[in-house]
Amino acid sequence: MTTDLWMLVATALLCLSNPVVYAIGRFSVPGGYSWSVGNRDKTLSIPAWTARAEQAHRNMIENIAAFAILVLVAHVSGKANETTALGATIFFWARVAYLAIYTAGVPYLRSAAWFTAWVGGAMILVQLFN
Repeated sequence: MTTDLWMLVATALLCLSNPVVYAIGRFSVPGGYSWSVGNRDKTLSIPAWTARAEQAHRNMIENIAAFAILVLVAHVSGKANETTALGATIFFWARVAYLAIYTAGVPYLRSAAWFTAWVGGAMILVQLFN
């Protein structure tokens, strides 16, 4: 399997594991477990870092589809190469950084991590036109 596809799998696993981060925050507050397994009729008061982790996950969901499309089109069209592999690797590690930075609440680095992931995707996109 190519590096591009491995990074797509790793990104999917990251997306699937993101909820673990904010679940810890939810479970850490009084009533959090009951809220999580219940109907969620009431708003749960959570720490700010938990809300940021939830937002980071929503942002991952917004971005993973486009990333997957780019990687898969590069793969099936025979355009996957060293540049697409590097772009996919950059995207994955920038998304790891984004989750950590956003959860920690570091504003400017969060935007830099997001943009770095975007650059990784753009590297793949450019190769589709070569």
